[in-house]
Amino acid sequence: MKVGAAVSSDDARLKAVARHGIKNIISSARIADGRLYATVDELNRMRETAEKNGISVDVLTPPFLSSSHIDVEKHPAIMLGESPQRDRDIEALQTMIKNCAAARVPCIKYNLNMLGVLRSSRGAYPGRGDSTYNVFNLKDALAGGAIARSPRPASERRPDPPLTRAGRVTADMYWERITYFLERVIPVAEEYKVRMACHPHDPGLPPEGYQGVQAVLSSVEGLKKFVSIKESPYHGLNFCQGTVSSMLQDPGKEVYDVIRYFGSRKKIFLVHFRNIRGRRYDFMEVGIDEGDVDMLKAMRVYKEVGYDGLLHYDHVVRASGDPGGQQYAAFSYGYIRALIQAVDQMAG
Repeated sequence: MKVGAAVSSDDARLKAVARHGIKNIISSARIADGRLYATVDELNRMRETAEKNGISVDVLTPPFLSSSHIDVEKHPAIMLGESPQRDRDIEALQTMIKNCAAARVPCIKYNLNMLGVLRSSRGAYPGRGDSTYNVFNLKDALAGGAIARSPRPASERRPDPPLTRAGRVTADMYWERITYFLERVIPVAEEYKVRMACHPHDPGLPPEGYQGVQAVLSSVEGLKKFVSIKESPYHGLNFCQGTVSSMLQDPGKEVYDVIRYFGSRKKIFLVHFRNIRGRRYDFMEVGIDEGDVDMLKAMRVYKEVGYDGLLHYDHVVRASGDPGGQQYAAFSYGYIRALIQAVDQMAG
């Protein structure tokens, strides 16, 4: 297992993470001409810049299929099920997969998301020192409108959150769009041996949905169905431990078996190693070391199932004294490294 960082291929940023002993990253290429795919040359430049700093690009983030809200997503056709544009966008991703193989980038992380990352308040709950935490409470979200990465400012949030531009999206509709995508993408990924790591919907949401969308990847059962749609060693998850914990009634007891389920089936391609305090529909994002999940125990389970990829801290805990989040990042890198060393010693 390796400590991972999500950074651009900028030389200064690479030197900054190298300073903390990071040798493996999630990154994105600089793409010209507004294309949705990077050329082999663009990917090679990204990789070579990293390698000059002793760093390997293990995972690529494409310029679309992000975690943004559908109302602000610039390339929504895949999630809206709009052909022929979705076919053109899928073709762009197929090209990206082929080019990643040529440039020796082994994995792509992506989202199949419509609602963004929902929270009922951001930075409003006091934490340790001068830090503040994000909170999601479903009742508050329904009463006042959850905050996503959406165009609606806080002053415009209101009860009974309005439908998105997608309108009502039932579970069957959502699964149809996911299946359409996977049937066209995973065979290409398998042919070129590039793993596709999908992030769950954040947070866990009720089956009846939110803003008219039944977010099918916001439950453990939904994730199990997702990985079974196309049986392939190149189809799996960006396993966000914090998001999965938000799907559970008692994450401090339940999350370890979820890790075992997906990890033993080799469906975990990248881990977002973060913690929460609370439970399904009512939680806050806290420091990596202070939530309800025993992170040492979780790390031992990743080791047990043979996971050998990156663990990235994800979601900076904000503080007035750490405006760029660099202090929290450095703390998290060291914490994750120490846990990896601890479980390695236990195994030895």
